[in-house]
Amino acid sequence: MKKIFSFLFLLLLFSPASAQSEDVNDFIDDVLLIGGGFSDPAAQGAGYQASAGWFSSAIPLEKWEFRLSLYGNALFVPSGKKEFSLSNSDLKILQIDGAENAVLPTAFGGGSSITLSGEINLNGLVIPVNDFKAIEGIGRSYVPHAFLQAAVGVSAGTEITVRAMPKVTIDGVAASTYGMGVKHNLSQYFGYNYPEDFQFALGASYSKLTVGYAFDPTGAEGLILLDEIDVDANLFMAEVIGSKNWGLFEIFAAAGAMNSSFSYTFGGTGQVDLVNAQVDTLEDSIIQFKGDLGFNVHFDRFRLSVMGTVGEFFNANLGLHVRI
Repeated sequence: MKKIFSFLFLLLLFSPASAQSEDVNDFIDDVLLIGGGFSDPAAQGAGYQASAGWFSSAIPLEKWEFRLSLYGNALFVPSGKKEFSLSNSDLKILQIDGAENAVLPTAFGGGSSITLSGEINLNGLVIPVNDFKAIEGIGRSYVPHAFLQAAVGVSAGTEITVRAMPKVTIDGVAASTYGMGVKHNLSQYFGYNYPEDFQFALGASYSKLTVGYAFDPTGAEGLILLDEIDVDANLFMAEVIGSKNWGLFEIFAAAGAMNSSFSYTFGGTGQVDLVNAQVDTLEDSIIQFKGDLGFNVHFDRFRLSVMGTVGEFFNANLGLHVRI
């Protein structure tokens, strides 16, 4: 990550934004191509994490009934999401040293010995780019986190939920999330519907995820120093939920779709806006689909829920709930 910041600074030092050469733009395209391959799986995984645990039953709370929940969550990373392939034919300025193709780590991957090199021609001045290293990931097969939820029943078979995860730091990455969800029972509109019958509901949620990565300042004192990258994500989810209760035991399943949008901002001192003007291509919006399957065990006012969310990733979720 620091290597990218160093080269972006070098380009800005020799080339104002109003007079960038074609080679400069091509080099930035190469950097962002590598950055996109590095960050895309993390963006995909964030959608599955943010969508998990919102609803574990189609049965809503009674009006003004409250429920507090504590969740433990773990996103499991498939091996295919830990690396991505890169070819020299994909690049404009940089080339892989000693090979035509290479496998580089994503944000979930580990370290790499792969380096890239190239030359930038800027108005007759040749700027060599040597030993551009692949970005190192966090080297994890799963990403854990915990969060709190509170739900309240309102009229017409509707339940409103709020979620909060205080800022936590894992492997130098600080993240926090907040959100709101709503669930509406559909079975109430069916004739001869009873609580012990199979229940259906619609659910929707919105999550706000912020991620910050701080690093040692890099650049030039008095001109520009970069020391942080912040990611801002808006995550929307809608799903249909079904559940069936047998006394103390209840099973549930859900199918849904997610839309996630991401924006990136660099922090530091000096002319940071010049750098932020180059990162627009990293901003993206993705649509994903997922399924939930799990069960609840009821103990009077308490409930234990176990849920698995499947799609491009697998997410495991364990919740403890108390009804007030």
